[in-house]
Amino acid sequence: MQKIFIIGAGLSSSTLIKYLLDNSDEHNWKILIGDISEETAKKKVNGHPNGEAIKFDINNAELRNKLISEADIVVSMLPASMHLSVAEACIQFGKNMVTASYVSDEIKALDQQAKDKNVLLLNEIGVDPGIDHMSAMQVIDRIKDKGGEITEFESNTGGLVAPKYDNNPWNYKFTWNPRNVVVAGQGTASQFLHNGKYKYIPYHKLFERTERINILDLGEFEAYPNRDSLMYREIYGLDNVETMFRGTIRRPGFSRAWNVFVQLGATYDNFIYEDSENHTYKQFINSFTKYCVKKNVEQKIAEYLNVDPDSAIMYKIRWTGIFSDEKIGLKKATPAKILQHLLEKKWKMDEDDRDMIVMQHKFVYKLNGEKKRLFSSMIVYGEDQTHTAMSITVGTPVAIAVKMILNGKITAKGVKIPIEKNIYEPILKELEDYKIKFVEEEIDWKEKETGV
Repeated sequence: MQKIFIIGAGLSSSTLIKYLLDNSDEHNWKILIGDISEETAKKKVNGHPNGEAIKFDINNAELRNKLISEADIVVSMLPASMHLSVAEACIQFGKNMVTASYVSDEIKALDQQAKDKNVLLLNEIGVDPGIDHMSAMQVIDRIKDKGGEITEFESNTGGLVAPKYDNNPWNYKFTWNPRNVVVAGQGTASQFLHNGKYKYIPYHKLFERTERINILDLGEFEAYPNRDSLMYREIYGLDNVETMFRGTIRRPGFSRAWNVFVQLGATYDNFIYEDSENHTYKQFINSFTKYCVKKNVEQKIAEYLNVDPDSAIMYKIRWTGIFSDEKIGLKKATPAKILQHLLEKKWKMDEDDRDMIVMQHKFVYKLNGEKKRLFSSMIVYGEDQTHTAMSITVGTPVAIAVKMILNGKITAKGVKIPIEKNIYEPILKELEDYKIKFVEEEIDWKEKETGV
């Protein structure tokens, strides 16, 4: 019996665990799920005879090494910063490891050690990163195999509330880690390539630089730039591409309203807002404005940002409750944590809500002397509050990769991401069985400036 050790039983692990348990009899698997909350892990096992749940602390080196040494494969669903100790132990004991997280520099540095120990560290096999890599490479390789030359590549992904449950003026609810949403884009300039020109967008300008896109029958969205799009030229083998852009999808109007908080400084996470527990949200947001006793905080913000006090932007801001006299109640909190605390109440998914993942790639390429444009789009809806679209699109490709490694169909060694045909083709094929598939639209080429 092969032993699978899953570390982390959070929301994004739900579908992963279900897939492995559902297929455990056929493949003779025993699945051990370790989480800091034994109760959470037990809920995910749900009494399945081939599953076992334990309380597990990644910082317990003795237990960590024991369980990894006893496993046939390890799946780390921990936060990205915690993968290193797992990866090092996997190399030490000669065990393959799978994770959905981006490859860190520390993990990348383990490549030769992993190869020396005949170990595979497969990363970026979730949705973004993951499905985005695989679906993009499938089209890129197909175009190249025909003799085509790709001149432009854009890829945008978003986790949103499904249209039926979209009932607030932001057209947004938290469908994944709220903190990541609040601090998105901080720390470095977003960089991409547009029509052969390098573009660098600092954080304070990020949400002003959006582009509009249409996705199948869902209508119009907007996308703001992700951090580093340039690195994907080498990863995807598109060294001569003229446009390389990766972005995050929201509904139109979100970014301009969110930019209010960014410009005021309310999203920053690098200082403590003094006496935060005793202040109201109105006092909090007012602290970022110019002192003026003759104007209220809403007037000051509207004037500072040169927006109409009765505009849709100010309506969105007002709707959050940021101008209320409710006490914050958080001790020694940063502005970002205060804002997150407020929005978790307003952007919370209701019990019957469903989320969705939307993804779209745009390819412009030359083939046989003609210029062509291809859109490849994916929409996935969540089933319930456990098997969300996020959980489905993160967990399913991870689970399929685990199966393929255990069955000997993936034999690569070292630090890898799923950009090789022998990895992405069978995974994408099986994903279609779970309604995770792309719709392609070939559109006549028209010269058009996107205005990014």
